[in-house]
Amino acid sequence: MIGRTFAAGLLALGLGLGLGAGAALAADEFIVVQSTTSTQNSGLLDAILPGFTEGSGIEVRVVAVGTGQAIKNAMNGDGDVLLVHARAAEEKFVADGWGVTRQDVMYNDFVLVGPSDDPAGVRGGQDIVAAFKAVAEAQAPFASRGDDSGTHKAELRHWSEAGVDVAAASGAWYREAGSGMGATLNLAAGMGAYVLTDRATWIAFGNKQGLEILVEGDPALFNQYGVILVNPEKHPGVKAEAGQAFIDWLTGPEGQAAIAGFTVDGQQLFFPNAGS
Repeated sequence: MIGRTFAAGLLALGLGLGLGAGAALAADEFIVVQSTTSTQNSGLLDAILPGFTEGSGIEVRVVAVGTGQAIKNAMNGDGDVLLVHARAAEEKFVADGWGVTRQDVMYNDFVLVGPSDDPAGVRGGQDIVAAFKAVAEAQAPFASRGDDSGTHKAELRHWSEAGVDVAAASGAWYREAGSGMGATLNLAAGMGAYVLTDRATWIAFGNKQGLEILVEGDPALFNQYGVILVNPEKHPGVKAEAGQAFIDWLTGPEGQAAIAGFTVDGQQLFFPNAGS
């Protein structure tokens, strides 16, 4: 009788340990999302991710870097999902086999911010290329992210269209931070410099110090974000099922509503457009 009681106790203990281990595994389920600094600095991901985790039981761990670095990290297998904003680079990522498919998620826009005294005289303009030409002609201080991010890629495209060789001006009126958007805005504030920024980070940025939006509204400043599942055929460790569940949520009604509902100081920062 004692032996049976002891055996039953061991069995119960074993079942309890097994159930506990299973619960722990479920609680520890997570994915890694390689994303941009703008989605993090703006507060968007902190605001919307708890809703996904609560409904799915899947934690989302975000690595917030520039788009170029996020893509490199994903190519190295250091992530399950890519959420960035440089469409040409995203499409190449998929075409080269590193990602499964690319889907639109949301958009906002870039703006040219600068000092209130506006030495280049660009205030009120809606032509970003003309504004960049004016900044270069005035040799007014310009702070660049210089980090191969989506914002940096967009900025370099505008300099190229303006016919300005910023590499030749590097270290003079053109300064490269090699940092995220928040740090670059801090540099611009300290220097009284012009800077191209996504609107979401600008709205959420606290250290404006006399900087203001001077140029906006050019269709060339449109800023689209896309999401991609990292290809498990390239990296077997990719959590494809959980990653796809996140993508489905983000591009579905609940995730899109969460994006639309995120505001700072009463302003909507991102506009959902999955499937459009």
